[in-house]
Amino acid sequence: MSSSFDYFAVFAEMRTGSNFLEANLNAFDGLICHGEAFNPHFIGYPNKSEILGVTQPMREADPERLLQEIKAQPGVLGGFRYFHDHDPRVLDTMLDDPRCGKIVLTRNPLDSYVSWKIAQETGQWKLTNVKRRKEAKVRFDAAEFAAHVEALQDFQVTLLNRLQGLGQTAFYVAYEDLQSVEVMNGLARWLGVPQQLEALDESLKRQNPAPLLSKVANPDDVQEALAGMDRFNLTRTPNFEPRRGPAVPGYAAGVVTPLLYLPLKGGPEPEVARWMAGLDHVAPDGLIQGMNQKQLRQWKRGNKGFRSFTVLRHPAARAHAVFCRRVLRAGEGSYKPVRNTLRRQFGVKIPENGPGGGYSLPQHREAFCGFLAFLRANLAGQTSVRVDPEWASQSQVLAGFAELGSPDLLIREEEMAEDLPALARKLGRLEPGEVPAAAPDVPFTLNDIYDAELEAMVAAVYQRDYLAFGFGPWRQD
Repeated sequence: MSSSFDYFAVFAEMRTGSNFLEANLNAFDGLICHGEAFNPHFIGYPNKSEILGVTQPMREADPERLLQEIKAQPGVLGGFRYFHDHDPRVLDTMLDDPRCGKIVLTRNPLDSYVSWKIAQETGQWKLTNVKRRKEAKVRFDAAEFAAHVEALQDFQVTLLNRLQGLGQTAFYVAYEDLQSVEVMNGLARWLGVPQQLEALDESLKRQNPAPLLSKVANPDDVQEALAGMDRFNLTRTPNFEPRRGPAVPGYAAGVVTPLLYLPLKGGPEPEVARWMAGLDHVAPDGLIQGMNQKQLRQWKRGNKGFRSFTVLRHPAARAHAVFCRRVLRAGEGSYKPVRNTLRRQFGVKIPENGPGGGYSLPQHREAFCGFLAFLRANLAGQTSVRVDPEWASQSQVLAGFAELGSPDLLIREEEMAEDLPALARKLGRLEPGEVPAAAPDVPFTLNDIYDAELEAMVAAVYQRDYLAFGFGPWRQD
């Protein structure tokens, strides 16, 4: 087989038809796709332990080794599927390598979002027998959808611009193209495989063939949310849309008071939102949220003299709060794939089902120290798990805000009880309510385990934040 490539990567996302595309690629004798080879929470497929002799721990230690094994397969062209939240350490290697065949699979983001919600509801991620198809109507969440679109588009623009700068091109496939045997045969020829298929693989079935609005419980909310979006930013990629500012759907704006909150994830978001909502006598979900870039610009134009702010949390308090809420607990709101990966791959000693009656203070300290060790490697780009906004450096998140406008005011959490009401008074709210303090972490607080050794570990993880914002020790003994 003669090919211009040594291997290939299918850049896709969940619910874009990547399983179907893989099944058809594997129908060609000269091609083999190894699933989600660089998914940080498993290797290839959820129940698989290795690819070409490379286990998940081996890949974690050296992701380039798995790339080399895939490239070295005799007689076939190997590849894999890569999503935006897969191991970032191999992305530059793939993009820089002209011998890597890039296939970009896209789908209407509203279709993929609704399909994802249905799969979450039913637990059915693949369908091979239509008699077993599960149906569900799901609720459309405008803010969640806006964040979904932003993440997809940001990654697509990254791919597009990097390949343009490198003078490379990709083979673009839309979800609708997956039903075309001509397109599949054309893709095989592009990869250097002369074999042609007579028909497509029929083992996988489309799971939700009904019209989109019939699959959601609140179709009016869908149309209202889409009406506020710039429709040209929802066209199928590739396109030349402007880069989106980070985390815009998470911004919160006052309904009456011209105040804009740019949350730093992992901070006192619920408490600040409650206080802001109280200024305008609305519930927290009554604040203006889930905006896209266009809507944010419109809000700013309509609120001359507005003020924007964010709240900094000490890195030690922030890391501990995120650990307790997202990693230690096992129920709703936890990062289940991340916590499982931390337990299996990084040896972080957290109870499988969350802390119970026998969970002790020494165990808690040991588990938190293990999480800090993971964070240090994660922020240094040494793990396959992507840096989550909840534990990213606050200085890095603020740098991202600058693309759309940095906040006017950086408020320290320990000073927000004074600074936020003072800010409100400047905007005409002469009797602002008290700012609620954040609820204590459970099952143990940071104060229960804090000492100089722990402080040194946190400072090593978040050196940039300590330098940028002048943080001292969390507790002054």
